[in-house]
Amino acid sequence: MRLIRLRFVTVAVRTAAVLLTVGASSAGVSAQTRKADSSVKATVPKVGDQHAYPVGGTSAAARALAGRPVPTWPVAGPKPLPGSILPAKRIVAYYGNPLSKRMGALGEYPKDDMLARLAREVAGWEKADPATPVQPALHLIAVVAQRDSGKDGRYRLRHSDALVEKVYGWAREKNALLFLDVQVGHSTIQDEVPRLEKFLSRPDVHFGMDPEFAMKNGVKPGKKIGSYDAADVNWVIEWLAKLVTEKNLPPKILVVHRFTKPMLTNASKIKLDPRVQVVIDMDGWGPKSLKRDSYAAYVYAEPVQFAGFKLFYKNDIRNGTKMMSIADVLRLAPKPLYIQYQ
Repeated sequence: MRLIRLRFVTVAVRTAAVLLTVGASSAGVSAQTRKADSSVKATVPKVGDQHAYPVGGTSAAARALAGRPVPTWPVAGPKPLPGSILPAKRIVAYYGNPLSKRMGALGEYPKDDMLARLAREVAGWEKADPATPVQPALHLIAVVAQRDSGKDGRYRLRHSDALVEKVYGWAREKNALLFLDVQVGHSTIQDEVPRLEKFLSRPDVHFGMDPEFAMKNGVKPGKKIGSYDAADVNWVIEWLAKLVTEKNLPPKILVVHRFTKPMLTNASKIKLDPRVQVVIDMDGWGPKSLKRDSYAAYVYAEPVQFAGFKLFYKNDIRNGTKMMSIADVLRLAPKPLYIQYQ
């Protein structure tokens, strides 16, 4: 059995002498296991009148594609407005939180080292696919799911505006975008997004929503994988679109994480708006075959708008496996336009 993961880990973070329990996206605690199908091979997929991935066997991709028409990529969505980043550029981001070395590359390394590492990844993508300019980004977990309920019983920690400003300053140094990611716990996306309006009102700040930590029926974060419905995504799209109009901003990018089918229900009902560009980011970890399989099942098979893919410096190389190379990722269909490193 292969572990794809449940991305919650307890991390000790000392802030003002208070020990905080932080939800992270770096290591599995409860095992969500799925068998990697040996029929999923590292071939160059072709999008056309045949599926780009194997439809035989028992893999997640085979189940998702069996008996279904070939998905249409690129998606016939709204024409990009002036100032849109996608699909003209590829975004390469470092993910995490500077208060924890275990939540991703953004916080694992000292600031200057981290930015230098990101620059090397950007250069690698530019070399591998010179036809697609690369836009660097930092992806900050601004609201972190918690094991403990907290004073308000919401099982989430809202990080300070000062922390967001600090990471925003780092991004500005390198002409990078900033993404603000939210793990709602027992809160709601409707309660968490408006609090970030002053940052999202900036033209270079975008948003991410993590279904894994959107808990239902009183379940604590980390006990099960959470979920969002298309209705939740549509609410965020409408909210961001209104902000774009009111503030005269270029289009926003919305990243929605996904590594299982139930994490995003009714994906076909997501309503696209030219003011908000939607990325479905396959962010499960594991061996190459399993990551390709998950991407095929949860991104390729259910087109929304743009595709994203996450690479883990540590978790992807567990048990002697190798992290997918840039060349490996570029063989995926469709080619992801949002790349996240953790």
